[in-house]
Amino acid sequence: MNVIYPLAVPKGRRLCCEVCDAPAERVCGACTVTYYCGVVHQRADWGSIHEKICQLLIPLRTSMPFYNSEEERQHGLQQLQQRQKHLIELCYTVAQKYIFEGKHEDAVPAALHSLRFRMNVHGLSSVELVPAYLLLAEASLGLGRVVQAEEYLSQAQWTVLKSTECSYAIHSLLHRNLGLLYMAKENYEEARYHLANDIYFASCAFGTEHIRASGGYFHLANIFNGLKKLDLADTLYTKMKPRKQKLFSS
Repeated sequence: MNVIYPLAVPKGRRLCCEVCDAPAERVCGACTVTYYCGVVHQRADWGSIHEKICQLLIPLRTSMPFYNSEEERQHGLQQLQQRQKHLIELCYTVAQKYIFEGKHEDAVPAALHSLRFRMNVHGLSSVELVPAYLLLAEASLGLGRVVQAEEYLSQAQWTVLKSTECSYAIHSLLHRNLGLLYMAKENYEEARYHLANDIYFASCAFGTEHIRASGGYFHLANIFNGLKKLDLADTLYTKMKPRKQKLFSS
């Protein structure tokens, strides 16, 4: 890693940390196009996702070459967009894997990369941003950062409300994360409302017996179990069994 010397930065250009968007003081020596506020965030990004995508960032963050024709220029732009789409999926998949493994801190940089590439490809208000917002919210909840999670979920909810093309699956994930947020805030009435919506939208998207609908039942059951309403909790836990049996028998 190399230190950035302020006098070497072109006037008017602001270099920002890849993780927190603060003014950058260091640059990755391998790709020279990624900046950090300090060693801590550089190490976090490297361990999370940067090691996997370091060289892939170079053509995305350097000036495009001069093309001799409009056809060549359009081809170059298409290639650039395809590279970004590849990185969207790669970063998203890596972040999902970290969350599944309970490594919420590691998930954050990967999810942030996925979000930024989505913004570059789809714009700032596209529903395509929502999955990345939801991953960041889930990671934040796993780290106990409830306020940060609420901010990401507000962004996701606002984007969904403005969209006419949002799938049932995205609605399901949004309500599930909102349910988890309100569980963390111990607002169980709101949590139940959102988890019920999660079950509804998951059933619309995948069918009432699909394993994807079981998550809402599980979290609802946990709420009732915590409230000592054991009969309701047992009923909801029981609803999950046929779905799991179907999953493992298929």
